[in-house]
Amino acid sequence: MSDTSTPPAGLGGSSRPGVPSMLSHVAYVTRDTMATAEFYTKVLGMQLVNAVLDDAIPSTGEPVPYFHSFFRMADGSTVAFFEAPELPPLESAPHPAYNTFQHLALQVDSRELVDEWSSWISANGIDVVGPVDHQIIYSIYFHDPNGVRLEITTPLSGEWNDNSESAYASLADWEKLKDRARSSGGDLVAVVKEFTHERSHRRSLQA
Repeated sequence: MSDTSTPPAGLGGSSRPGVPSMLSHVAYVTRDTMATAEFYTKVLGMQLVNAVLDDAIPSTGEPVPYFHSFFRMADGSTVAFFEAPELPPLESAPHPAYNTFQHLALQVDSRELVDEWSSWISANGIDVVGPVDHQIIYSIYFHDPNGVRLEITTPLSGEWNDNSESAYASLADWEKLKDRARSSGGDLVAVVKEFTHERSHRRSLQA
C-alpha cells in the first residue's frame, strides 16, 4: 500500500503540496438549467448554492455566454452545470460504453439507503438499473435530464478505496497485456478476454 501522507520529492527537489482535501465540483453541460435544477433539488435534494452568468469564460477568455450553476451535497462538494446557448449538440458517442463509463457516483451510508433511493427515484418516473452488488460497493444507476449517468452507491468494504498495492499490481497486469498485444500483433480485446478467462478459471479451481 502506498503512503500518500508524506509528499514525495518532485522535479528540482520540490515536493507535492499535500493531497486534495475533497471534491470541490465536477461540471457538465446542460441544455436546460431549469430542468436540471428541478431534478437535482427536488429528486436528489441538493441545494442550488451558487450561479454565475457571464458573456466570456474567465479561465480562457473565450467569448462564450453561459450560465453556470452549482448544486451542493451533504459534505459540501458540488455538481455544476454550464448552459451555453451557442454550443451545438454533441455527436452521438462512437461506442455505447462511453455513456456507461462516464458517470457520477454519489455515496450514501448503507445498502438500505440505496434501496430507499431506488424506490424514490422510480416513484419520480425515472428508470433505475439495479441494485448491483459489485462485491466492494452496492449501487443503482439512472440518468439526469441531461443524459448524465448517475450512480447512488454504498461501500461494502471499509477498504474498497484503500488497496493501492493491489491496484498497482492490476495496473502492471494491464500494461503487460497491452505489451503482449503489441508484440504479437494481436488484438488487445482478444488478449484481455483470454486473460480474464484464464484468471476466472484459476479462481474457480482455487475455490
